[in-house]
Amino acid sequence: MYVADTTGIDPLEVPELMNVLREVIDRRVNIFGVSEPIIQVERSSFVTENPTERLVVELPGVTDVSEAVAEIGRTPLLEFKLYSQNLEDQQVALESLGSLGSTSVAVVGDVAVDGEEISPDELPFVDTGLTGRYLETAQVTQQGPLNEYAIQISFNNEGKDLFAEITREHVGKQLGIFLDGVLLSAPVINEPIVGGTAVISGDFDLEEAQALSQNLSFGALPLPIELQSTQTIGASLGAGVLDHGIKAGVLGLSLVILFMISWYRLPGLVAGVSLISYITIMMALFQIIPVTLTAAGLAGFVLSLGMAVDANVLVFERMKEEFRNGSSSRAAAQSGFRRAWSAIRDGNITSLLSAIILFWFGTSLVKGFALVFGMGILVSMFSALVITRTLLVALPDVHMEKGGLLSLLLGSGLGSNKAKKKTN
Repeated sequence: MYVADTTGIDPLEVPELMNVLREVIDRRVNIFGVSEPIIQVERSSFVTENPTERLVVELPGVTDVSEAVAEIGRTPLLEFKLYSQNLEDQQVALESLGSLGSTSVAVVGDVAVDGEEISPDELPFVDTGLTGRYLETAQVTQQGPLNEYAIQISFNNEGKDLFAEITREHVGKQLGIFLDGVLLSAPVINEPIVGGTAVISGDFDLEEAQALSQNLSFGALPLPIELQSTQTIGASLGAGVLDHGIKAGVLGLSLVILFMISWYRLPGLVAGVSLISYITIMMALFQIIPVTLTAAGLAGFVLSLGMAVDANVLVFERMKEEFRNGSSSRAAAQSGFRRAWSAIRDGNITSLLSAIILFWFGTSLVKGFALVFGMGILVSMFSALVITRTLLVALPDVHMEKGGLLSLLLGSGLGSNKAKKKTN
């Protein structure tokens, strides 16, 4: 549970900023779209004059609360503030900057600041309304004679217009760049900047610059937030969903393998081995990405089990035709893959496009399903075109006319295994 600091913000803008805050945190904790977090905006009361804005973040599958808090807190608050004209001539205010706490050296006017901590509210800067909410991209760059590392940022169209207006109306003034309330630099505006780009410098090393650039790219917070409370909730309901999902997956896998062996016999057994390899690869990918297998993810995985044998069915039907027409089992397998490839390709491309569209436009719940489904399509093509093909070609080469147990096992269905007679 976080509390947002809306001090000095127009009440009419608060709902929009809270929605931006929610989206930024969602991107931060849900990079791959499979964590399925629940992020909600709450208001303490509609009656009080200054209601408290809260952000509730629920993260399934997270057991280390401190790590989750650190992950959210690494998203920085970026602000651009103008040096106050009313305080320009007050030497006392300028001298107080000597107590500004920072590991870097920033220059304000002719005064270099590097010393003890001081409250950001005491600095002679005023808000401009330009914050990280308008940020579009951030990348590491080098500048100056010493090639010091800095971060070049670009604003979106709204931020670009606001930045151009600020620099146009305050030429000759200093624009302070604040990160999490700390003044990094205060360059003088020499001319209007209409390109929508700015440079953040602060004596960074390469690792610090890359980390800051990455965090800003995930989204800078439009409002400062403070952690109010944390709570860990048991997974009794989730355990039930997971248990039923696993049972459904095992049942689905068993039925698919049973059908393939019953109908396609030995090739069906090969498809079963390929399907188990497919599951092993998917489980490994779930650990690498990683994927939080919630109900939607499990649904996508169970659905992909049935679709994983689609390519095998197409290949085996073509293989059966070639085998019955007199081709050897190995030649029939190679011909079956060649003839079925166009249908396999087209069918999987259309399914993959559907998964991409669902992932791109869907909510977190839909994204989890879409990513697992899309991964299943790609891995199923690999298992069918590589693993199944390799195993079939490795089988002994036989002809149907010679008969025998292996010839019988290479047949399929309930139809006759006798070769079709050729007519002149």
